[in-house]
Amino acid sequence: MRVAYLINRYPAASHSFIRREIEAVEAEGTDVYRFSIRPAQLAELPDERDRAEVPKTLVLLQLGVFRLLFDMLRAMILSPARFFAAMRTAFSGVEWKPGPLIRRAAYLAEASALSRRLRVNRVEHLHAHFGTNPAMVARLASKLSGIPFSFTVHGPDEFDAPVALDLRGKIADSAFSIAISSYGRSQLMRWSRFADWHKIEVVRCGVDGSFLDGLNAAAPPAAPQLCAVARLSGQKGIPLLIEAASKLKNQGKQFRLSIVGDGEMRPDIEAMIERYQLQAFVHLVGWASSDVVIAHLREARAMVLPSFAEGLPVVIMEALALERPVVVTAIAGTPELVDASCGWLIPAGSIDALVDAMKAAIEAPIDQLAEMGRTGRARVAAQHDALQNGRQLNMLFHRSSGGCN
Repeated sequence: MRVAYLINRYPAASHSFIRREIEAVEAEGTDVYRFSIRPAQLAELPDERDRAEVPKTLVLLQLGVFRLLFDMLRAMILSPARFFAAMRTAFSGVEWKPGPLIRRAAYLAEASALSRRLRVNRVEHLHAHFGTNPAMVARLASKLSGIPFSFTVHGPDEFDAPVALDLRGKIADSAFSIAISSYGRSQLMRWSRFADWHKIEVVRCGVDGSFLDGLNAAAPPAAPQLCAVARLSGQKGIPLLIEAASKLKNQGKQFRLSIVGDGEMRPDIEAMIERYQLQAFVHLVGWASSDVVIAHLREARAMVLPSFAEGLPVVIMEALALERPVVVTAIAGTPELVDASCGWLIPAGSIDALVDAMKAAIEAPIDQLAEMGRTGRARVAAQHDALQNGRQLNMLFHRSSGGCN
């Protein structure tokens, strides 16, 4: 079978889970064609496995304006009925202002270029990640080509603007839609027609095999070391994490917090570290490869992620797979994986609860941490094995391929 994947920007450091998913689908004998709307940012790809995806990926915007316009004109001439059906969908409900109109026209041009290449490669199913513009371009390409499409919704961005993104229409037009958690499925059901609920599947994200092969598991350290792996953004609650670190320091606690990741708030985070005089306590690592992430998680007693909004972060799965308990907020799909037996669930936005949980992780006996880690690892192995989830996806792709026309 031949399947195509469409992502807004691929590969990307924060999208390694998509690479693993593609590899798992390919392991089932399916040929996967990679398409990205925007080019990868090579400076932000520390992992060689992600870099290896660059030459395998066709970037639609790199085709150039004239190529995109030519493909759109070609689609209109060769299949006028399909083209005008796609055009109606593209401009349905759009605000009649230059910005939104140009954006929708760009989606139609990208979809025209994509649909042509899908047909040339005899692709049988198109899958997009994220319910934002990739899902819209995939939806239009499906209308232009007759090839069925599906898309995975991660959240939280899609759930912040379900009407503007027309999740209802995308789900209705899709062969099936995927949520990464039961919570995510409930939100898609909330914003779709009851008649389409049966199309909404749950396929959980999977962790890399190196996290589950047992070779990287190690006993929890005695040192009061904690680790966070996240984009430096407000959504991930990193400023709150720095404030919590300041409170721990003022309580006389000795600890070390490594934050692996980068992002738009790095200057603000650096300023907070300096203002609170946390240079000896908090270390910003920046973007890192999977091997470096594993090393930092192994050195930590627990992984901390005080997010305000999420889908179900892969890093929680990775930490638990390495037998490290987690300090995380009780939001979205997180409680489906984490409870008191393998971590500390705290209210989002509460600095006091975050401080208490971090203190508990620092002071917990090694035996307690080890038991929590074993419980967490067993849950990840049961629910988040990338190869197992790849098989589930492959079955869905095969089931939908009979809808080609």
